[in-house]
Amino acid sequence: MPEFTHVDEKGNVRMVDVTEKESTLRIAVAGGTVAMNRDTFEKIVDNRVKKGNVLEAARIAGVMAAKKTADLIPMCHPLNITYVSIDFIPDEKNSCIGIRSEVRLKGRTGVEMEALTAASVCALTIYDMCKSHDRGMIITNIKLLEKSGGKSGEYKCL
Repeated sequence: MPEFTHVDEKGNVRMVDVTEKESTLRIAVAGGTVAMNRDTFEKIVDNRVKKGNVLEAARIAGVMAAKKTADLIPMCHPLNITYVSIDFIPDEKNSCIGIRSEVRLKGRTGVEMEALTAASVCALTIYDMCKSHDRGMIITNIKLLEKSGGKSGEYKCL
């Protein structure tokens, strides 16, 4: 089992020193789901929510969140992200919206936290824009789906 990299030998929290790490292409994909009642789902996909286009607002929020991750997560490195993509996968059968965020850069540390933050903020934005209509929405399955680049190599969620 690998050691925790954000804790020093005395048990103090620290930012990992990535100065000597090789700069490589780093890609991370994260996802999540927002489940809701059928009427809320239909309003979102038909763009009939009074506050505006829910998915476009969530897309913008997700991109902004990826870029601000280091301001939110204490030991994250501020990164020069070169690409963020947010996709939504409406699931009519289950009245839910799937979220897929992808973040890329060429650098010395990975972008998993940025992809996870983007997916989380997308889900929260959907909730925020629709909560007056459906307070029972459920945010689930925020998780890393895949990552590549760096010393630890490839990861794919099963």
